Amino acid sequence: MKLAYWMYAGPAHIGTLRVASSFKNVHAIMHAPLGDDYFNVMRSMLERERDFTPVTTSVVDRHVLARGSQEKVVENINRKDKQEKPDLIVLTPTCTSSILQEDLQNFVNRASLNSDSDVLLADVNHYRVNELQAADRTLEQIIRHYLKDLNSQNIKKTEQPSVNILGIFTLGFHNQHDCRELKRLLNDLGIKVNLIIPEGVSVKKLKTIPEAWLNIVPYREVGLMSALYLEKTFKMPFVSTCPIGLIDTANFVRELNEKLHTFSKINVEQYIDHQTRFISQAAWFSRSIDCQNLTGKKAVVFGDTTHAVALTKVLSREMGIRVVCAGTYCQHDADWFREQVEGFCDEILITEDHTQVSNMIARLEPSAIFGTQMERHVGKRLDIPCGVISAPIHIQNFPLGYRPFVGYEGANQIADLVYNSFTLGMEDHLLEIFGGHDVKTVITKTLSTNSDLQWSESSLAELQKIPGFVRNRIKRNTEKYAREQNIKQITLEVLYAAKEALAA
Repeated sequence: MKLAYWMYAGPAHIGTLRVASSFKNVHAIMHAPLGDDYFNVMRSMLERERDFTPVTTSVVDRHVLARGSQEKVVENINRKDKQEKPDLIVLTPTCTSSILQEDLQNFVNRASLNSDSDVLLADVNHYRVNELQAADRTLEQIIRHYLKDLNSQNIKKTEQPSVNILGIFTLGFHNQHDCRELKRLLNDLGIKVNLIIPEGVSVKKLKTIPEAWLNIVPYREVGLMSALYLEKTFKMPFVSTCPIGLIDTANFVRELNEKLHTFSKINVEQYIDHQTRFISQAAWFSRSIDCQNLTGKKAVVFGDTTHAVALTKVLSREMGIRVVCAGTYCQHDADWFREQVEGFCDEILITEDHTQVSNMIARLEPSAIFGTQMERHVGKRLDIPCGVISAPIHIQNFPLGYRPFVGYEGANQIADLVYNSFTLGMEDHLLEIFGGHDVKTVITKTLSTNSDLQWSESSLAELQKIPGFVRNRIKRNTEKYAREQNIKQITLEVLYAAKEALAA
């Protein structure tokens, strides 16, 4: 636990709440002081949903500190049980309330005596894990709870090949769009979707999980622990290849075929070839002159492990773009990340410190950044375009339109994102002439390209020392200052004076 004004992955209780509120008719109660209770606001602001089960806060205040929390927590659980009649109530503390070191399991046991609902205490160490790790653990805990008494000998598999999709949940990066695209792809292959967990599913249906033939884990961050538990307990195989990009989508389909052995009516290689050449436009685009203009361009990729690995591979092997650095904030999955991106990038950065990421970007001066909301802010400061490819994200990355990242339609969306994130040849030329389309102030008195200013040799030499991605802006600001001061020749002194005036 640390105090920070920016975190890539939030505190553990947010992960638990995201999973609990994704299930249908599951109510989460957060044992926390005021200030930790922002989840409802965050979810209602970001997710495009008509309704959802809000989280209840059992507030820790001075009165609770004086006489203890037990009565209040138990009362809140029993009250919600009678009011909402949920199937499951999940109690979670936060980092702040965990300091009290109360016996919350005892609170849960007491509340269960008078509750018709199942009551669980989230089994998460709030000091040691982050939001994603807690979400993964909570999902596995809930699944384990409802399958613990199930006899594996009495399980009957579905007649039609079927799968469970694990890890689709609220506030995920394009999760709903990816889920829709996955269902379309599976339908093409004649595979039925048994359950999508946890998004929108009732915990009463979790007992049917083992009826599916295998599990799909599209994102490593959430769902992998559940898949490993189901594999060990019920001998259910799983596919964890993320189908982002044409190559990994093809690998995903082949892996499904290998583990299901059911595509007798479908020629998998013909399906992949047809989708790649005629349905998705990404392969055609990668051979076009537009994409060839990107060859050799430098890019930085940073995000969660799933999306950072996928985008690094797409940029490098499908679009010919040089990835000068690939990084992730998921330090707990660092070994897998290094193994996957080795050979596809020049440098690897694994950190939760956003200042290290911004310093790396400033040092490498890429043509484009592909990262999180934070990297988009960094790109704005450094005047480098950024495409957002991973959580954490803001409202503009919860689109109303259909924007998957997985599958063949996802490959189209990624190609558009990549191409539109770079400043290309003619645009570079036009920006040089006109000063850009997003300039808030008038740079010159007229739009004429003729310049009446002279630069001395020493000032030009100093200008060349300035990094390329800000050089034109410095040049424009200096010339604007010179015109305002009726100066005809720009010397070193004028360059420095313009810098001081801009900073004032």
